[in-house]
Amino acid sequence: MHAAARILSIDVGTQSARAIVFDASGQLLGKAQRVFDPAYVAPQPGWAEQDPAMYWNAVVECCQSLWRDTGIRPHQITALTLTTQRATMVCVDQAGCILRPAIVWLDQRRCTAPPPLPMFWRAAFHVVGATPLIAHLQREAEANWLAQHEPALWQKTARFLFLSGWLSHRLVGDYVDSTGCQVGFVPFDYRRLDWARPGDFRWHALAVRREQLPRLVRPGERLGTLTATAADALGLPMGIPVIAAAADKACEVLGCGVLAPDAAQLSFGTTATINTTQTRYVEVQRLLPPYPAAVPGAWNTEIQIYRGFWMVSWFKREFAHREQTLAAQRGIAPEQLFDELVRSVPPGSMGLMLQPYWSPGVRDPGPEAKGAVIGFGDVHTRAHFYRAILEGLVYGLRSGREQIERRIGRRITRLCVAGGGSQSDVAMQITADVFNLPADRPQVYETSALGAAINAAVGLGLYPDYATAIRAMTRIERRFEPDPGAVRLYDALYREVYQHMYRQLKPLYTRIRAITGYPP
Repeated sequence: MHAAARILSIDVGTQSARAIVFDASGQLLGKAQRVFDPAYVAPQPGWAEQDPAMYWNAVVECCQSLWRDTGIRPHQITALTLTTQRATMVCVDQAGCILRPAIVWLDQRRCTAPPPLPMFWRAAFHVVGATPLIAHLQREAEANWLAQHEPALWQKTARFLFLSGWLSHRLVGDYVDSTGCQVGFVPFDYRRLDWARPGDFRWHALAVRREQLPRLVRPGERLGTLTATAADALGLPMGIPVIAAAADKACEVLGCGVLAPDAAQLSFGTTATINTTQTRYVEVQRLLPPYPAAVPGAWNTEIQIYRGFWMVSWFKREFAHREQTLAAQRGIAPEQLFDELVRSVPPGSMGLMLQPYWSPGVRDPGPEAKGAVIGFGDVHTRAHFYRAILEGLVYGLRSGREQIERRIGRRITRLCVAGGGSQSDVAMQITADVFNLPADRPQVYETSALGAAINAAVGLGLYPDYATAIRAMTRIERRFEPDPGAVRLYDALYREVYQHMYRQLKPLYTRIRAITGYPP
């Protein structure tokens, strides 16, 4: 049974959708991808929306491409599983029809008239110092914005779903979603890993009705079976089991094999993150919950840099026209030339230091935060600036590591790095040097899809538990060892410069915000 098993992982990210087939040993057997162009549309500045049907159509195209362009046949598929981008919201009416474009997680609109909280809850939050945090929750919640600005549409919204829940409905015909996908501004109790109990403050703070939300199952359990309509669209047999996975970051942690509490997974993606998997609920930042892990009954202690390796894309767009032109002439990826660019600069970028707060935060950094670069001199070139971007991102993740270590009460001893930026050998070596730890790069690049496949493999009973599945299905492609000389240099720069930057610059950020009104 193990040898014959074929798991189809559907991975719908921010930039593209992928359909990937794995066997029970974690080998990638076939892949099809559809890039979103554009990833989102902005009807107004700061908005980010997308037609939900575009995501479904991309999944259909990927599956049809798999059967057409690879040796894999639909009847070989044992089960299907799904992982998606987080916090992208879809509104549908009673008949299941889409009411408006999905609000993508990058959206920056804010509610200015949230539901009023009862006096009891206002007093309680004041006592524990949580009033600013609750105000942030209410401002950020898409449901509150919809209730304020599109009240007629909000009243028609019979179901308010994460993209994962909407796609699950397209697959199995039921409003059901995984507990591992509930990352966003909905009445979800992160400690209990379930919808909040009646009377919980979340039902007062958010304009969401319980009947709008789907039924929840745990990762590894069945969402249902593939309907005849979905099977026909995807080219698969009807009745194939659809197994719950988790959101893309959680699946990425699982796909990297990061299960031990002293191991950390770094994601070098649009949002850069550092995560550990814990079997107890622990808030790394007070009153900010950990997210559901892809392992049932566990949590990911995530620290994120919101505009993480997006900064690399920004650099490529603004300053790397030469590399893009050369790469096109040579038929290679521009990132290969970027590695050559970085190697021409010594560790530490000759004193050029970057603080990667390109987007405001909630607490540390706070809403006033901005990015900063200090230490410019006449020796610095765009190569130094590019290396400083990479170093600044890794400094930020090291700071996250130290926050996590303080809260879990133990040292992190192992790193595994995934995401687009992990394909850069230079970025991997910088990571090993800044953290002073070996940095592993997985053999399978598509770690989110692999994590979802691990959920399916355990759910199908191919493995008795997640530890066994990880040993069988994950492998390391290369380990980057820290260089002692670079470690000493980075440690001094991190402790004596980087750790002081935000505290020293915060008053200036606050004044900039007061004068310019940005960020709002």
